[in-house]
Amino acid sequence: MEHVRDSTKNLRLLSELLLTPPQAEQTGAHSGAMEAYSIRTRQHIRGLAPRDIEDLKALAATNHVIMRAFGPLQQLLEADGNNAAELALGAVQDEAARIHHALEFLERICISLEDAGCPVTVIKSLDHWPDLGSDLDLYTDADANKVVEVMRARFSATLADRSWGDRLANKWNFVVPGLPELVEVHAGRLGQTGEQTAVTRSLSSRTRMVHVRGHLFRVPAPEDRIIISTLQRMYRHFYIRLCDIVDNSLLLDARLVDFTHLQSVGQAAGLWEGIATYLTIISEYVEAYRGHGIPLNSLVNGSAKFGTGQVRFQRDFLRISILPHSLNLYVSELMSLLLRGELRNSIRLSLLPGLATAAALEQKITGSDKGIW
Repeated sequence: MEHVRDSTKNLRLLSELLLTPPQAEQTGAHSGAMEAYSIRTRQHIRGLAPRDIEDLKALAATNHVIMRAFGPLQQLLEADGNNAAELALGAVQDEAARIHHALEFLERICISLEDAGCPVTVIKSLDHWPDLGSDLDLYTDADANKVVEVMRARFSATLADRSWGDRLANKWNFVVPGLPELVEVHAGRLGQTGEQTAVTRSLSSRTRMVHVRGHLFRVPAPEDRIIISTLQRMYRHFYIRLCDIVDNSLLLDARLVDFTHLQSVGQAAGLWEGIATYLTIISEYVEAYRGHGIPLNSLVNGSAKFGTGQVRFQRDFLRISILPHSLNLYVSELMSLLLRGELRNSIRLSLLPGLATAAALEQKITGSDKGIW
């Protein structure tokens, strides 16, 4: 009988493993560990076969949560006497090795660029810690030509083909020998068409240094992390990964976010409604699994346009409808830029519908939109 992958069932399992209250997760790999989870989840875990672990691993990988989900999963499988525990442990070990290798390169790249007068901030990639993204994303205020020069000279890097979207966004992707992940550098701009400079004006000045497994990196302030994540999810890809839910819920649970500053920057960038909606979706999703949402300011609650009721799980991600929801957020961003007199940024953003249409046609004709998007 042909094996059928049940992504929805796997999504529920991963979500419960990731969002179960900490006190339940801390019960460890003993008989009580299973009792921390719902009957449905316990039954699912007891019935897992090796091929099911592979399906779970594929979904966890695309959502950047292997380290955070497969650690508890391995413990639960072991507590239940399921031999598939070895496969779960193997997945964690393989991912840990990939991450270790990537971090070694990432630190060397950051140091080399800093030494050459190109200060860089690691954006997005380290938000998922102890997981890591599939690309290594950097932001810099330095001249992009200098960055290219350093990457070529120090790492023999080659430039990946740049799409129309990459050129508008002022973004470069580097292929570095010995590093499986692409290194993606955003220079001076953020947003799908590079329309966001309101966000970048203070990004570099508000960064902080963090230690990650013996490596030192510059990362954005909590508020900028949320803004960058919102840009990627609500204004570019129109889908949310499980890692985004976990990353931002942990940030907000720790009460590290200055909502007044977040709103101020969000409104200046024309993104505040998108930010509020994004955080509301995350809070409602978390509430469905742990019984309560994340602590949100009244500023957020009063500005959100919709919640999880308008989000559907499809093709491995939680997807947001482009019509009307994403379109409304796009119009709001564009109008905000126009009202603030940011003509060049407005023109950039006005190109987005045409770019999206061309990408959709390219996808339909060739099966890939890489040359466009």
